Amino acid sequence: MAGSKWRSIADDLIKKIDSGEIPRGSQLPTELELQDEYDASRNTVRDAIKWLTQRQLVVAQPGRGTFVSRKITPFAVELSPRHGFGSSEDEGGAYVASARVQNRRPSTSDPRVEIRKATGLLARQLQLAEGARVVSRYQERFIDDDPWSLQTSFYPMEFVTRGAERLVDAVDVDEGVANYLESALGLTQAGYQDLIAARPPDQRESVFFGLPDNVSVSLIELSRTVYATTGEPMRFTITVYPADRNQLYYNIGDVPESRLEVPGPA
Repeated sequence: MAGSKWRSIADDLIKKIDSGEIPRGSQLPTELELQDEYDASRNTVRDAIKWLTQRQLVVAQPGRGTFVSRKITPFAVELSPRHGFGSSEDEGGAYVASARVQNRRPSTSDPRVEIRKATGLLARQLQLAEGARVVSRYQERFIDDDPWSLQTSFYPMEFVTRGAERLVDAVDVDEGVANYLESALGLTQAGYQDLIAARPPDQRESVFFGLPDNVSVSLIELSRTVYATTGEPMRFTITVYPADRNQLYYNIGDVPESRLEVPGPA
């Protein structure tokens, strides 16, 4: 029957991919070659490839053919503070620490710094008037040189005029921005509020993460508002994680020391 035929073709191709007979990143045989190999109709072969594509095992590249997807090993990302809710460590430090525990190699692009006007959600979260100026610091983040997440942090421009001038430098703040703001302005991080949502990627995000047009991969968007001990917002950060390569976790309360770090997939 046609239904069992396309599935048997798909299952056989999976076995060849898993065994390395068809290497990751290589091109699948053409539809005509698969028709001959499996003595199947064109539609049956297309159904098998469609099933593999929906499961992100292969990717169709228009004008080139269908290619076996590279195997993605998800990265476990800790979202909770590593040293309590008053920790001055920001997301960058936690990102690097999580990567090292999982024997992965983290890296980030140089920050792209812009001066913007705060409107809508950004103005509300930073408790600023509509149109007030903010500093945005945007970075692309990588694991083992592969694109893994995007992060943009927003700070009131007032912080710069009060003395935190390094916020507008397009370089990393080595000690972490949270520690820098504490030393420069006396602002101590007290806690934060997270909002987590899922959405489809836009075109720019699809290109950066290498997401094929014919495969649906949701993005997890984490919006974090960080507050100082004074009660004022210190920053608003939006981090975007593709769901196909990230696992997010929190440690809340008394977690045994041996279980604080999630080692990632086996």
